[in-house]
Amino acid sequence: MAGEWKSTGCILCSINCGLQVQTDGRHLTRIKGDRANPRSRGYTCEKPARLDLYQNHADRLTSPLRRRPDGTFEEVDWDTAIRGVAAGLAAIRDAHGGDKIMYYGGGGQGNHLGGAYSGATRRALGMRYQSNALAQEKTGEFWAERKMFGARPEPDFENAEVSLFIGKNPWHSHGFERARVILKDISRDPERSMIVMDPRRTETADLADFFLQVRPGTDAFCLSALLGVLVQEDLLDGKFLAERTGGGDAVIAALTDVPVADYCERSGVAEELVRAAARRIGRAESVAVIEDLGIEMAPHSTLNSYLEKLVYALTGNFGRPGTMNLGTHLAQLIGSSRTEPRTPVGGHRIITGLIPCNVIADEILTDHPDRFRAMFIESGNPVHSLADSPRMREALDALELVVVIDVAMTETTKHADWVLPAASQYEKREATFFGGGFPDNVFQLRQPLFEPLDGTLPEPEIHSRLTRALGAFSDEDLAELREAAAEGRSAFQAAFLRTLAERPDLAAITPVVLYETLGRALGPEDAAAALLWGAAHGCASAHPESVRRAGFEGEGPALGEVLFDAILTRPEGVVITSDTYDVSFDRIATDDGRIQLEIPELLEELAGLRDEVPVTDDAYPFVLAAGERRGNTANTIYRDPSWRKKDRDGALRISPEDAARLGVESGGRVRITTKRGSAETVVEVSDTLRAGHVTLPNGLGVEYPDENGERVAHGVAPNELTSSEDRDWLAGTPWHKHVRARVEAID
Repeated sequence: MAGEWKSTGCILCSINCGLQVQTDGRHLTRIKGDRANPRSRGYTCEKPARLDLYQNHADRLTSPLRRRPDGTFEEVDWDTAIRGVAAGLAAIRDAHGGDKIMYYGGGGQGNHLGGAYSGATRRALGMRYQSNALAQEKTGEFWAERKMFGARPEPDFENAEVSLFIGKNPWHSHGFERARVILKDISRDPERSMIVMDPRRTETADLADFFLQVRPGTDAFCLSALLGVLVQEDLLDGKFLAERTGGGDAVIAALTDVPVADYCERSGVAEELVRAAARRIGRAESVAVIEDLGIEMAPHSTLNSYLEKLVYALTGNFGRPGTMNLGTHLAQLIGSSRTEPRTPVGGHRIITGLIPCNVIADEILTDHPDRFRAMFIESGNPVHSLADSPRMREALDALELVVVIDVAMTETTKHADWVLPAASQYEKREATFFGGGFPDNVFQLRQPLFEPLDGTLPEPEIHSRLTRALGAFSDEDLAELREAAAEGRSAFQAAFLRTLAERPDLAAITPVVLYETLGRALGPEDAAAALLWGAAHGCASAHPESVRRAGFEGEGPALGEVLFDAILTRPEGVVITSDTYDVSFDRIATDDGRIQLEIPELLEELAGLRDEVPVTDDAYPFVLAAGERRGNTANTIYRDPSWRKKDRDGALRISPEDAARLGVESGGRVRITTKRGSAETVVEVSDTLRAGHVTLPNGLGVEYPDENGERVAHGVAPNELTSSEDRDWLAGTPWHKHVRARVEAID
């Protein structure tokens, strides 16, 4: 009904705040924070207010598309598309092996539930390799976390005495629930302190008690100096180190030798400021820390992540309120394998199951027999979002087959052979599998607000049709399970477990089996939630006491059932587990249950900092941070530029000193050039930057039709300027925040 408030969620960042919306026809007419959401509690930033421009825009896909021989697309019906896609992928599998088909994507910021069904298609084809945007951001951090904790710690800023933000501006990028409320609370409390390390004076830095404004690319020196002070001034937690950690001697020895004064000078931060910040950390009762792309997409990326974790591990800030803790997960978004497979052509590390984004093109543009021959891309736009867009376009065009599932015609779908149009995130049951908080983990299964747009299908239905067309199952295979599902979930559970044990071929496509059996019994609106039935049982089995503390009763399978019912019937979100802080120690998943401080490869890189010579380049004297988060930028699911009420073209920010030297003012135009490309852009003079440092925003440079139907790109697409070979030696993460550039005024 028009005017009725409905619960849903934001899909613009990883926090996915709860929203209340009103609709009229197929439009979102009013949007506000949802006070009933137990995680965000009514909080939201300004960005979701215009989500109707995601739901309704000119680039929505409304029919499957097939590429003609002349390169144009033709609309086809769904049966033709499914048969054609299945036949094309099967042909490559049969000729070269399923491992020659690479999968990219899996859900974006908010539609992980649909992406989870891709597992059935991938296993039906024997696909082995995958990647997504996390592999150009977080895999170095994941690698360090797995080595040290075997799991992923979460910060508790709401209760922290000292909060440390490294390469992170939560005022705009969030990263934890109710970010701006908590930042303001910290800044107003004289008993608490905020420390920010960033090359730009951000909105968060303006609230900080200690602002360490590092020179771009010198984060490792500043972090090493901070740790050197902690060690050399004996500000460590000796009891915690003795009882809870291993490998500390090698780490402490390395940090004892850090030349603090020298490293402070190299990073451009006053030594006394670094010492003061370290002392505040060392003497605090509780410290919480978070890092982000500022250090993860810069030189020494993985080392930066390791050093960040040593700050709280060496000072014992773990397993208590206001520190770092290990929570639960309804579904594992990030792979947990301890093995380190390698890419088939270049032999690059595959971390948490993800191929480094920066090497994807290298694994295609070669005559190596193990090169990728096809890509299956789902809810991702690698041509725009990954480093070196020109090379990614070249790689896609070199493949024998490209299949894309997406809501919109994007820069990537233009290079596809088949395009399968998905329903939007507000036209189906959806969810995010990002972490849901500690001590209370909140999960939200969003309700559909609209019927799927004519001509589109939800991803679970697409994958069900593809796996059927690939011969992975038939109606006869599922007849017994369908009968059991009609009897009830108790009968279904027994039949399901028996079938998985007896039919490994069906076990391999479990998501689709659940969708086609339990999902059909749940009804059309809830069918996609079938996958969460298994996840709810898994969570209740792994963490029964945590589920009970969240208010659920039952033993064994009964506990999983009541948890699933709550997820299914509370669209505002539900606390699925509630923990005590000491449980974090039980969740350390290393061999001996201790935090492992020593990582030899990274200690070797740390030692090498002493001999590192600063790189300068007269041809490219500036350092460009490509992809700065701003109040008027978001990810590119906002294709319509009218959502930005100011700075529509995404100005290049530049320091007053550099602007004066170039003879430009705010509103003027410059040309920025890197070794990979060049672009013209408007300028914003900003005293938040050091001389020699310039920034471009994220989310710009997508093409969209103007009032005359001509496709126009607003702003600069950052990855037309970035280069795929500039990357971390270990994780392969790109140096988006440290791109050598030249800036010239345009007369």
